[in-house]
Amino acid sequence: MKFFIDTANLEQIKEAQALGVLDGVTTNPSLMAKEGITGKNNILKHYVDICNIVDGDVSAEVNAMDLEGMIREGEELADLHEQIVVKLPMTKEGIKACKYFSDRGIKTNVTLIFSAGQALLAAKAGATYCSPFLGRLDDVSTDGLNLIQEIRDIYDNYGFETEILAASVRHTMHIVNCAKIGADVMTGPLSAITGLLKHPLTDIGIAQFIADFEKGNK
Repeated sequence: MKFFIDTANLEQIKEAQALGVLDGVTTNPSLMAKEGITGKNNILKHYVDICNIVDGDVSAEVNAMDLEGMIREGEELADLHEQIVVKLPMTKEGIKACKYFSDRGIKTNVTLIFSAGQALLAAKAGATYCSPFLGRLDDVSTDGLNLIQEIRDIYDNYGFETEILAASVRHTMHIVNCAKIGADVMTGPLSAITGLLKHPLTDIGIAQFIADFEKGNK
């Protein structure tokens, strides 16, 4: 399973990259605003800065809701860097834009997916990634993992190449469970990724090793 980090924070991206397990980055207008990145030129430059840190795909989201606007913004984003993936909303116009870009060999990520039917449409339109929002479904008492399993079954039935990008991942068990189900990618905060490092028995074992070494080497 690929590990993406869901942030626009360059320091967090650098830390995840240094860990050696990072495969890409996802961003959105909210994450940009959280980092104080405003203004078109600053936002575009920030995407390039992210691409210069990581080796993999970087999802950059369009803001337009009409087809012409999505195509215009998406082409501008794709021209920024070869690692850019154009992130599109799950709407009628978004699906049309997805087909437009996929026909031209431009990678896409269809986001805000909350049903298997939406994921099916994204795959039919040639999306590189579809992003079901696991955590947000959990927030409204709906089993987000079940949705990912449904999408996995559908994609496997028909050999769709669209990758399931489990989004809105909140914690380590989301990551582990997505891996069990067969999500192709997960995107979440740095805390969820580094949380996989932790186990109390590991800490106890290391403390014991250090204590035993010090006893015999004083």
